[in-house]
Amino acid sequence: MQKFCFFLLITIFASFLAGCASKTAFQPKEVKAFENRMPIATASSEVVAHDPPVNCPITTPQDPLFVPPAPYDSMGYAGEFWYGSDALWTAIRENGTWEALPHNPEGYTQKVLWWRAGYVWNQEPQPALKVTGERLDAIAPPLHASQATNASASDIGSAMLVGVDIPTLGCWKITGKYGEAEVSFVVWVAP
Repeated sequence: MQKFCFFLLITIFASFLAGCASKTAFQPKEVKAFENRMPIATASSEVVAHDPPVNCPITTPQDPLFVPPAPYDSMGYAGEFWYGSDALWTAIRENGTWEALPHNPEGYTQKVLWWRAGYVWNQEPQPALKVTGERLDAIAPPLHASQATNASASDIGSAMLVGVDIPTLGCWKITGKYGEAEVSFVVWVAP
């Protein structure tokens, strides 16, 4: 009887070790399969470099350079360039990076100004501009865009303003659409 109990104990222990060994042997395959999938990103769980990586196709100035119609041709901001067409354009940072943005539960907040030839702020208080955005370098929820509103000042002229909440850091494609006109650009959202 004692030999039987000893044999049973050895068999149970060997089965236990075999089970552990098979899990250990299977684990790298699970990890490898997971590494091949794009991670789902969240604002709080991700570490992102300050400078855009080479695989983020940040938007650069058009060639030839886009110059908006008067009076906007004499406006602009240092460190930014105009991007789009007379039908719809925006201003983009030369380094392609939005950094140190305010953060709230919805994400990283940025205000984006848009212009179009003939737009007059007080004639269209809620412009028919729709803004969307998607992350290019990982799976993430789409950005949240506010309803467009109007803006007017001596340094910007008559413009449309949209607030966006970007759920994660990373490489983002932002698209503005007004009627048939559409403009997309890519920015790196950095810490």
